[in-house]
Amino acid sequence: MSQKITITEPSKEDLLVLMDNFSDPQQERYEAYRRSTLNKSVIKKLISSILNQSVSSELAFVVAGFGKVFIGEIVEKAREVQEQWGDEGALSPEHLREAYRRYQKDTGLIPATIYRKRRFN
Repeated sequence: MSQKITITEPSKEDLLVLMDNFSDPQQERYEAYRRSTLNKSVIKKLISSILNQSVSSELAFVVAGFGKVFIGEIVEKAREVQEQWGDEGALSPEHLREAYRRYQKDTGLIPATIYRKRRFN
C-alpha cells in the first residue's frame, strides 16, 4: 500500500517570520536575488549551441531557474570563504574561485566537459 505525500508551499506568514529574522545584509541580498533574472534568450541560445538543436522557451526558463539557484549557492559559499579568510567588503574573484572549487569538491556535480568556456579564472 503506498502512502500519499503532500508537499505544501510555505505560507506567507512563514516567509515573513523568516524575513523578519534576516540581518540587514541578508535582507539586501535576498531582495537582490528576488529582483535578478537571467536573460532567457541568451540562455536559450547557449542551450541551443550546446545541444545543436532548437529548444523550447520552457526549457530555457527551467535552465535559467537552475542557473539562478547555482549562482546563489556559489555566492553564499563565497561569503563563507570571505568570512573564514577574515576579508571584508565586496566579494573578490578569489572568493568566487575558492567557492566554486569547494562546491565542486563537496558535490562532485561539475564534471569536466568537452564544452569549456572561461569560468572564474
